[in-house]
Amino acid sequence: MRFRFIEDRCADYPVRILCDVLGVSPAGYYAWRSRPESRRSVANRDLVDDIKRVHCDTHGRYGSPRIHVELKAQGRGVSRGRIERLMRHHGIRAIMARPSRVRTTDSRHDLPIAPNLLKRNFIAAAPNRIWLADITYVETDQGWLYLAAVMDLYSRRIVGWAMEDHLRTELPLAALKMAIAAQRPGASLIHHSDRGVQYASADYRKTVRSVGFQASMSRKADCYDNAPMESFFHTLKTELVYHRHYATRAEAKRDIFAYIEGFYNRTRRHSAIGYISPIEMELKAA
Repeated sequence: MRFRFIEDRCADYPVRILCDVLGVSPAGYYAWRSRPESRRSVANRDLVDDIKRVHCDTHGRYGSPRIHVELKAQGRGVSRGRIERLMRHHGIRAIMARPSRVRTTDSRHDLPIAPNLLKRNFIAAAPNRIWLADITYVETDQGWLYLAAVMDLYSRRIVGWAMEDHLRTELPLAALKMAIAAQRPGASLIHHSDRGVQYASADYRKTVRSVGFQASMSRKADCYDNAPMESFFHTLKTELVYHRHYATRAEAKRDIFAYIEGFYNRTRRHSAIGYISPIEMELKAA
């Protein structure tokens, strides 16, 4: 292990200094280096190349659990622990960033509040049985861009979304109408959101009633009552937004559209649905 460390660092420091620090002899290091490479070492090197390829293909968004599943799907039968060790040794990790928070929910109103029908039971028996809705924000040089999204709880697919420079009711209403037009769900669907003024507004409640949906709302100031939507927004930001600088809202819109439709819905492996993509989950249900 010490000789491998010296091999990895010899381009940065003299071999003799590295040997002195680690308490080994230069002769021992050079003897180790001259030995034929073991089959395990060759296999590890090939595996690291595959790990780096998957990591690159997903723009650094996958950590060891999803890389393990992806390689398994490609016929690479290696353990998750081995992948974790190699990623740690080579400094390969999923991109992350520290979040900031902006208030998008205003529940200080006297509008009607729907009962909490889910009560954190985030399980749906089939597509288009339970939808979750929420709003988040993205920073640009032109100011905030707000994203409203609707998620199908069964598949975790984002079935409706809209982006604007305001938080008026038209924003989440556009996302809801997109979802209804695309999915054509039955009248028994449960629509769950926070109790923000947009979702409690007369126009939004009218649309929900007109298609026969059952309205459900989280408890006051309890983000865990809508945890899957919170998880999606966290994923969007840590895998995309926090690693971009948007000069304009139009630029952010293009990037977010590509992420949702080109990666998240079609490709990204979700732990909540057995590490398959939302589209795959819907195909299995069909």
